[in-house]
Amino acid sequence: MSEVAILPAVNAFLQREHGHYINGISHPGQGELRPVVNPATAQQIAQVHDGGDEEVQAAMAAARQAFTGWASMPTLSRGALLLKLADALEQHREELAQLETLCSGKLITLSRGLELDQSVAYLRYFAGWAGKITGETPELSLPSFHGEKYRGFTTREPLGVVVGIIPWNFSIMIAVWKMAAALVCGCTVVLKPSEFTPFTMLRVAQLAGEVGFPPGVINVINGNGGLLGPLLINHPDCAKVTFTGSVPTGRAVGSAASALAKPVTLELGGKNAALFLNDMSTEEIVAGIIEAGYVNQGQICAAAERFYLPAEKFDRVLEVLCQRLSSLQPGSPLDEQCQLGPLANRAHLEKVSKLVDQARSEGDEVLCGGGSPDLPGYYYLPTVLKVRSADSTLMQQETFGPVGSFLAYQDEEQALKQVNDSPFGLAASVWTHDLSKALRYSEQIKAGTVWVNMHTFLDPALPFGGIKGSGNGREFGSAFIQDYTRLKSVMVRY
Repeated sequence: MSEVAILPAVNAFLQREHGHYINGISHPGQGELRPVVNPATAQQIAQVHDGGDEEVQAAMAAARQAFTGWASMPTLSRGALLLKLADALEQHREELAQLETLCSGKLITLSRGLELDQSVAYLRYFAGWAGKITGETPELSLPSFHGEKYRGFTTREPLGVVVGIIPWNFSIMIAVWKMAAALVCGCTVVLKPSEFTPFTMLRVAQLAGEVGFPPGVINVINGNGGLLGPLLINHPDCAKVTFTGSVPTGRAVGSAASALAKPVTLELGGKNAALFLNDMSTEEIVAGIIEAGYVNQGQICAAAERFYLPAEKFDRVLEVLCQRLSSLQPGSPLDEQCQLGPLANRAHLEKVSKLVDQARSEGDEVLCGGGSPDLPGYYYLPTVLKVRSADSTLMQQETFGPVGSFLAYQDEEQALKQVNDSPFGLAASVWTHDLSKALRYSEQIKAGTVWVNMHTFLDPALPFGGIKGSGNGREFGSAFIQDYTRLKSVMVRY
């Protein structure tokens, strides 16, 4: 096994002094230096200065000042710049993928083929909306007294400065969802990346400046989320907040924004379910489980963690699944042959370990995994839990890791009720060869996205977002337009 060679451009970037990108310029800042750690080795690879009130004020002022010119720019010109940025990401694909892997522990193959390639695709998708964000011209019913007429129409106007708070699991792609949506609508952005993955969006913002984005349109501030989040949300120039992350933090963000009557989009994850019907073979079920729950070590917002299997196939499926998962060898995420990388940070590893230990102490049976290999870094073995009941802790609480909780069912309708018996509703999947059941069950499942015979796949044409405790608002599709513009009605008498 051999690792890819780190590009000289990546090494040079890591050796620089890092902080923020404000008004078209990289600013190291004067805040406390925070170590950036490679999850595969637990070793520091660089440092970044934390931001504070001074950086927030500067970034928000830059975004506010840039807003007027950006919003009045011909819409096709905004789209053209998004296309240029997509081209730049494509040209710097390997550099950005290596930065992503070094910071998040994502397999280099996923960093290239998912993180970067999909970011390019989404940028081009949003660019295609330039010139297509329109209002309506309804017929009015006002009576004419002296021969006058009336004409009414609606327009969609950009909200202003959008604050985007980005998680560590897809530090470029999720940022692109928020940034490109806001930009094509005419908004400017201030992005706050995760403390664990601060570098990729700094580099993307620099590339945006190089391809011609005006200063102040895209700004990036790094630092402690507990400090920066309230400063950004409470700033008078913040017109909207869009957040992807944990449920507790998302609720705090939503409450803070709502208290100020600021629109907010929240994508909060949850406890997603996968329901396998009895007409699926053992091999099909096992392959579906791995796809739904174990890609990127389960660190995907929409990944399944609750699995409902037909009782007569339950034991055999789990036997084959454990064989398959146990064959995955942990290794360096920079190795193109590696199939099992680390979790993204020490705190997350400790959280996952604690939850599995709790499940074990409550009587759930760990069939495979359930611990860390003897390696440096933040590795956790793929874990299969045979839970006691639908009330088990790990049928209720999100791990956001390579941990699947499995329950057998005798009756499909009862299993469907258990799928819906959750305070969350981001995503779910149904696996069957029966098209009629697939469509009927997809209608009955209470989730923002329901897949049939697939899981976690996203396409920019279909909106993505949750219901219930999993959030509100939608990313991409055409639904994003409502979240980044306000409707204005105009009436003319002539």
